[in-house]
Amino acid sequence: MAGFDIFDKIEELRKKGDAFCVATVLRTADATSAKAGGKAVIMRDGCILGHLGGACVQRVVRTSAQEALAGGTPKMIRVKPSDKVVAMTDPDGVETFKSGCPSGGTVDLLIEPYQHAPRLIIFGESPIANALAAHAALIGLRVCLPEGSESSVEFIGFDPNDLNALGVEPRDFAVVASQGKGDGAALKSALESPARRVSMVASHRKAKVLCERLEAQGLTAEQTSRLKSPAGLDIHGIDPHEIALSILAEIILWRNSDNSEETSHDEKMA
Repeated sequence: MAGFDIFDKIEELRKKGDAFCVATVLRTADATSAKAGGKAVIMRDGCILGHLGGACVQRVVRTSAQEALAGGTPKMIRVKPSDKVVAMTDPDGVETFKSGCPSGGTVDLLIEPYQHAPRLIIFGESPIANALAAHAALIGLRVCLPEGSESSVEFIGFDPNDLNALGVEPRDFAVVASQGKGDGAALKSALESPARRVSMVASHRKAKVLCERLEAQGLTAEQTSRLKSPAGLDIHGIDPHEIALSILAEIILWRNSDNSEETSHDEKMA
């Protein structure tokens, strides 16, 4: 791969916002084509860019990279000949894998996941939507606004009628802040997406009516039950910026929660 520089590739992927892992060879023993310090990028689809060793090592690295991406934490692994593996974890605590490669070498690798910040998908161009975009950028969320929106922050534009094109992930959050302009369509798109949480700037009563209409149109009760409305923690916010802060405080609570399915007392009462 002439002219290939692993650090250039890492920077390119970071700019694109792709999720990937970096695998680094920490140590080798006996005969192995991998060398200490060797690095490779493992894409989400399992493609490996760089050299880490033979097929046995690559197979293990692909599996471990998927696990690291799912968990969001780095991990150290060891690949060594089958006849030398006594347990799936060595005495030093390193997860161990069997290798059938004829070289008979042992390779220790560090697998480090890189995941871009979650996206905050904001439906609407209301004052609250604009305030939400401004504050979300400050806490490191990637802001998504309807195409054509005017905002003081950098954002990713999306078509509210074709949310699939945005590639929403289970790590992302969606907030419907349309406030009377296309509420039903926006809420439908948000609830049909795989976003981790969906909230709406609306009264509980209005949200209930909209959800009933959407269920009559084919959405399931399980889908509509995902909605949190009114959006945000109850801090008695009045102006758009105060309301935006309450919404972001709730999103931070969700994002930092150890269990994404855990709900607070306030959510249950909403």
